[in-house]
Amino acid sequence: MKEKNNDDYFKKEKPSIIRSILGLATFSTILPINVYTSIEEMAKVTWFWPIINGVIGLIGAIIAYILATFLNMPPLLTATIIYGFFILINGFNHLDGLIDLGDGMMVHGTPERKLEVMKDPITGVGGISTLFIVGTITIAGIYQILDLNLFLLLIISEIAAKVGLLTCCISSKAGKEGIGKFFIDSINPTNYIIGIIIAIIITVIINLPIGIFGIIGGMFGGALASLFGKRHLKIANGDVLGASNELGRLFALIFMIIAISLL
Repeated sequence: MKEKNNDDYFKKEKPSIIRSILGLATFSTILPINVYTSIEEMAKVTWFWPIINGVIGLIGAIIAYILATFLNMPPLLTATIIYGFFILINGFNHLDGLIDLGDGMMVHGTPERKLEVMKDPITGVGGISTLFIVGTITIAGIYQILDLNLFLLLIISEIAAKVGLLTCCISSKAGKEGIGKFFIDSINPTNYIIGIIIAIIITVIINLPIGIFGIIGGMFGGALASLFGKRHLKIANGDVLGASNELGRLFALIFMIIAISLL
């Protein structure tokens, strides 16, 4: 998750839960909300992330339905467009984290050396390869969902992406600096459980048996990103959290496709 370096971005305003939620949406998407608040206030309402991503998933599902139904666009092309939409509306922040983590994982040496490489603006073969692997599998997963005309499962895949991020936060140790530290330090079992319950409620409404597999897949992807962080960096930073979002979506799609074949 790419860090924002503009000191004016996080404004100290009179705190309120609505401002915090809108600030979180402004921070984590390119939606024209333009409500700014402190990082501390945003970090308190991370349980709302599944709802924010649920809205993004709904928009993606509508776009996919229009492209497939009214424009007769092939599923593979539609899947590629939808994946591009998902990473674009998040401002490429999570994808940037995935690429940086891929670079760090491929470097031999100490955690400090790996973190140094991850901060380098030049992308190496590890980052490019990680992007290719995660991107192609995600597109293939979206393709399979669209080919079965299960458009609403796109909503679950996006909710699961943030379930992955929350899971990574709750299971990781924060570094000494960076924006990721605020989210990791601020999350607690109560906020995490609230976020999971919200995700499950939406999933039950959309598609109970298959959707639950998607949420489990999101949790698995987040736990995997946390494991990568511990294994290679000893901690989790913003890049690890960003990667957890992408892996959460990826494994949500995989788990739901497996569920479809079993149920």
